[in-house]
Amino acid sequence: MELFSFYNVENLFLPDPAPIHKLDPTKSGLRGWDDKRYRNKLLKIAHVFQLMKEENGVLPFMIGLSEISGRKVLEDLVELQPFNSEYGIIHYNSMDERNVDVALLYDKNKVEVIDSETITFFFEIIDKNTENYDTTRDVLYSKVKYKGEIINVFIAHLPSKREKDINKPKRAFILNEVRGRILNIINEKEHVILCGDFNENPDDENIVKILYDNASEKVLENPFQQLFSTRNYSTFHYKSGLLFDQIILSKSLFDNVGLSFQEAEVFNSEKIRSRNRNFEERPFRTYAGTRYLGGYSDHFPVFVKFSDL
Repeated sequence: MELFSFYNVENLFLPDPAPIHKLDPTKSGLRGWDDKRYRNKLLKIAHVFQLMKEENGVLPFMIGLSEISGRKVLEDLVELQPFNSEYGIIHYNSMDERNVDVALLYDKNKVEVIDSETITFFFEIIDKNTENYDTTRDVLYSKVKYKGEIINVFIAHLPSKREKDINKPKRAFILNEVRGRILNIINEKEHVILCGDFNENPDDENIVKILYDNASEKVLENPFQQLFSTRNYSTFHYKSGLLFDQIILSKSLFDNVGLSFQEAEVFNSEKIRSRNRNFEERPFRTYAGTRYLGGYSDHFPVFVKFSDL
């Protein structure tokens, strides 16, 4: 059995230098983000994967991450248990205005990296003074080999929903570009895994559209559609449960030969849920606004389980 996981880890930044003046803005944008809080955050994220291993018997052989800032935080993370420096890192700095990126961690004993690159998007700034402009995060593409099988992995963290969802056309544009690349790969009969924080639920139009080719034939499966329909959520906004974090798979991963899909899950272990009784079904966050809570993330990780015949 193998697991593939995706986790939005909520603002994993290096600790900020001490401010000269108390109200100076910080590089991370977080209040009081010092070395102690940073180390606690790293231990928390590593602990999530230790819990995942305890419940499933294995660590994920690949892990997509979002909201990480720079390579150093990943190097610090993979030194910890349960990774023990056995995991490699694929990461590129993006042009995101908050300096957050996506990345792929992989078990170096199981996975061979063939190629990787970023897919970068530039959106025209219509009004130089607008606050609605996003320099968006790159999509990370990696081509890897696992036991002779080629897997093409795309990791995305799409522009957020805000201000009457002004970013929806950007998300549609990015997904359409990724879809074109996926269709070319599927024609080559290679596996595809598309994962990320899509800032859309599995039943949203943009996410449904990517599952089909130009002849309206289904080429991808999204096992998180079923989870969403049964009220499984990975994050929350006010009173709404959301399943923005998803892992979408090519149909070749359902054919019972080699890596073959078994099930999908939102990993919402009681140990990583909120300590507040009013929010006990929600993730235990690191920050609530500017208030430090000391938790894991404002998202639960998600994973898919493969049999390995």
